[in-house]
Amino acid sequence: CLNNGVCEEKNKRRFKCDCPRPFKGRRCPKVCRRGICGRGECVLTSNPPFYECKCKEPFQPPDCKHSLCEPNPCRNGGQCVIDGNDFDCQCPPGYRGRFCHVGPNDCYVDDGESYRGNVSETDDGDECLYWNSHFILENGADPFNSFEDKDGLGHHNFCRNPDGDKMPWCFYRRGRRLLWEHCDVIECPVPSGHSTNFSSPTDALPTPLITVAPPPFSTCGKPQPKKAITRIFGGLKVAPGAIPWQVSLQVRPKNTNQPFRHICGGVLIASCWVLTAAHCMFTHVDIIVIKDMQVVLGSLSQDVTEHTEQTIKVEEAIVHENYRETRSAVYNDIALLKLEGTGGVCANETQFVKTACLPDAPLPDGMECTISGWGATEESDYGSSHLLEANVLLIGQEKCSEPKVYGTVLDNSMFCAGYLQGGVDSCQGDSGGPLTCKQDHTSVIYGLVSWGDQCGRKNKPGVYTRVTNFLNWIKSKMQAASP
Repeated sequence: CLNNGVCEEKNKRRFKCDCPRPFKGRRCPKVCRRGICGRGECVLTSNPPFYECKCKEPFQPPDCKHSLCEPNPCRNGGQCVIDGNDFDCQCPPGYRGRFCHVGPNDCYVDDGESYRGNVSETDDGDECLYWNSHFILENGADPFNSFEDKDGLGHHNFCRNPDGDKMPWCFYRRGRRLLWEHCDVIECPVPSGHSTNFSSPTDALPTPLITVAPPPFSTCGKPQPKKAITRIFGGLKVAPGAIPWQVSLQVRPKNTNQPFRHICGGVLIASCWVLTAAHCMFTHVDIIVIKDMQVVLGSLSQDVTEHTEQTIKVEEAIVHENYRETRSAVYNDIALLKLEGTGGVCANETQFVKTACLPDAPLPDGMECTISGWGATEESDYGSSHLLEANVLLIGQEKCSEPKVYGTVLDNSMFCAGYLQGGVDSCQGDSGGPLTCKQDHTSVIYGLVSWGDQCGRKNKPGVYTRVTNFLNWIKSKMQAASP
């Protein structure tokens, strides 16, 4: 019996195979038999007959047999030209791809993790396999059952970058070999003519930037993930060591033995210093939290104690003097937490606990950055037990100040990031957590999760504290508190 079927003896000369789904037949043969899909690819599905033929155009389902150029497989006004037993599409200007299906604006940003375009060919012109292709499954990778994601991997053969490669890629087939290659997709041009309104910080000090002695950590902004991510990786769960500056800020009623509970995120910027949002320090607009506070570093899960984590008490919370909250917005939403330690050492640097770097310059609009936290998700209103991450785009101040977005409530202490069409966003419980961007191949803490109009709404992206606006404040407070 093939494909893990169980052989049952009927008599001395006969047997029967008990076949696992979706296999059936006398010897449990493959569902996707040779030639079953004509000029197409057989992919596995979870419902009978447990396969589907994905036809190469212009061949049509269910068996992928059809004459060339009828109907015209070329899209966007392309002209179909018969070439022997095959065809070519002559595309109009600006369109490309075998079927003229790739438009002029089909491109990727940064490493292309957020790419959702239509390119389905490799650099060398090989056609990509569907992510749920039986050939991928038979060769050990299983994106279909384990990592199906309607916005990324799924029932299609478009190029994607689900595992942090340098650009979108796909699997393709060469005879009986399963191979992968980067795709014939272009990088988006750097936006021009969209400058963010960076004016002088409202809290700028009359003195030059204050220098602080280097922290005991050897580097900042250089994560060391626990292991290389496998070639197929979906979902948004964070790998161990991938965001080692992420902090869970936890509180309990003062002088009690009640368990601590997570209220906000934070980011480690030095051995004894954590940045977070000022509003995390308050129960109401003007009542500061009187509670025991601690931070947990090096942890991914809220419901399991991990051997990689470090728990440290908060010695002092320093809230920005000009912090204020109105019905429309939150201003100067930043706080510093001084941790308890000895001799200037509080957190210890490990593979799972590292600092993020402070930024030294504004970053361009449209840049892709990373947010992370244990905040509310579509599946859980009360937060995720596992640390999650997502990529968002920096949105220009002028665009975010349009009447249909946030209007005139924004000032230079904040900026927007996300997607104006809605979707990926930070949410409750992520507050104070990091928005990090790559600057010279190093992760810098560019924003802190601050506020927004609900979560993931159209034209209501997340609003973040602009860390570059508070560099003097951060460094002066850290220096003043030094022994």
